[in-house]
Amino acid sequence: MKTLPKEIRFETLSYLPPLSDTQLIKQVDYILQSGFFPCIEFSESADPKIHYWTMWKLPLFNATSSQEVLSEVRACKSEYPNNYIRVVGFDNVKQCQVLSFIVHKPTTSRF
Repeated sequence: MKTLPKEIRFETLSYLPPLSDTQLIKQVDYILQSGFFPCIEFSESADPKIHYWTMWKLPLFNATSSQEVLSEVRACKSEYPNNYIRVVGFDNVKQCQVLSFIVHKPTTSRF
């Protein structure tokens, strides 16, 4: 029995196939319904030693629908197509990031 090839994994959802827009909307709906603030970040590297990603814009504090977040993800993809892009959920009570997931990997990705 052969094992799977070695790959860098980012978080739980990275073991799944890429999210469709419908699946992404459901994840963002969960962020909004939980009272978290969505944020979009990008990075040129998938190196796990890099802990800081660049924010696309300020966190979307006023976002009320997942469509707003999805349009920002699309704008980030169009400007940075060769970067990894993730959506992050911030908890304003704990004042920390509570979840994140990759929404875009470059087509030339090694990982």
